[in-house]
Amino acid sequence: MPSAAHRIRRLAERHLDAPLPFRIRAWDGTESDPSPTTPDRSPAPPPPTLVIRRRRALRRLLWKPGELGLARGWVSGEIEVEGDLYAVLEALAGLLHGPEGRAPGPLALLRDPAVRAAARELAALAGPLPPPRPPREERHRTRRPHLHTRHSDRRAVSHHYDVGNDFYGLVLGPSMVYSCAYWDDPARAAGDLEGAQRAKLELVARKLGLRPGVRLLDVGCGWGSMALHAAREHGAAVVGVTLSREQAAHARERVARAGLSDLVEIRLQDYRDVHDGPYDAVSSIGMAEHVGADRYLEYARDLHDLLRPGGRLLNHQISRRPRGDESAYRLDEFIDAYVFPDGELAPVGTTVGVLERAGFEVRDLESIREHYALTLRHWVGNLEAGWAHAAALTSPGRARVWRLYMAASALSFERNRIGVNQILAVRTTGSGASGLPLRTRSWTADALTAAPPAVPHAPGAREEPAPDDPLPLPR
Repeated sequence: MPSAAHRIRRLAERHLDAPLPFRIRAWDGTESDPSPTTPDRSPAPPPPTLVIRRRRALRRLLWKPGELGLARGWVSGEIEVEGDLYAVLEALAGLLHGPEGRAPGPLALLRDPAVRAAARELAALAGPLPPPRPPREERHRTRRPHLHTRHSDRRAVSHHYDVGNDFYGLVLGPSMVYSCAYWDDPARAAGDLEGAQRAKLELVARKLGLRPGVRLLDVGCGWGSMALHAAREHGAAVVGVTLSREQAAHARERVARAGLSDLVEIRLQDYRDVHDGPYDAVSSIGMAEHVGADRYLEYARDLHDLLRPGGRLLNHQISRRPRGDESAYRLDEFIDAYVFPDGELAPVGTTVGVLERAGFEVRDLESIREHYALTLRHWVGNLEAGWAHAAALTSPGRARVWRLYMAASALSFERNRIGVNQILAVRTTGSGASGLPLRTRSWTADALTAAPPAVPHAPGAREEPAPDDPLPLPR
């Protein structure tokens, strides 16, 4: 009888209708190497190895076919990869997803005789025991719809962000910026992550026209990096809001250490409860993915109402590819259970349409998809380099969640399965004025962006320019 490793390879390759380019090692010590595709004329590096440490991993896959079943085996430590994780994930992508990017449903599987035969063989390999309990890192799901209430959003944000500031510091680096960096030179992408994160913050600041006296609302402010940059580099008065207690505490500490408490206020607050507008600018960087499709128009209208006429919104948001049948879209099972509960992605065209319905004029859209792939590979490298410390800061299972999530996301950005876009939108004045320069891409040059239109400031904003600021404030 063929070994366990050979039987697993045969099952997987039959399902994928393609050879697997990695070695498989099973719990019984047997191994199965990939078939050579070219004549062996020179020494080649050994292929990566998918290690299935326990039969229980197959039971997980039997009871929950597709992404979530494999993820449970990974998080529990029953499945491991030795070598190039990216190569293994890319090869398995067809095993996880159907033609529109999601696993086929159970009825579709049961109708397929080949799948039924494979399930019987998998059951023989996995053993007859019942399905194992999910790893403790998996969020307990209810059958309630994703309503995105204030309470449910607080719970979801806490699950994702209150993992520990030290853990995030290890992964993200000193910048503590949890969104993609921005490189101006691909040749430098392998190096300075911190410099690229500063460049991204500066790009946002230029698009928003930040300067002394401008009042900025940073929605989903994270650990305060954008708020600090806006105040320190541009003299803006900033209110940052987050639902994460750990983020808020860390951001306040950073603000105090920087001596910027007179310019930056960090609030533990839902953006829906911010009522002290108008603001001159709003930044929303990596936050809108948490809003939910049913609440997105409300989100856009709330931010529109918080801006003064002529105020700008910079919405930095991950997008997905549109589907032939949009009603078939479902939340990603692994990400919903382990990473971003209730997170939803929309096509960029849908986002633009909703912003326009809310009253915004969309003035610029920049796709920075490749930048996120580069950023994620940096973060995976940081995590792998500090693996023992990361596991001690959270748990081995939680560290494994993040390694899998970030590596798979990097591939998704590289293959254009998902994207990320910066949308600059304006609440125009009654006469239709936007206050933007005729050539909006001037922010990518060294010159300063144009000043916002001259309108009164809200109470509490700085009324006088700094002594060394040669630019007059809007009055």
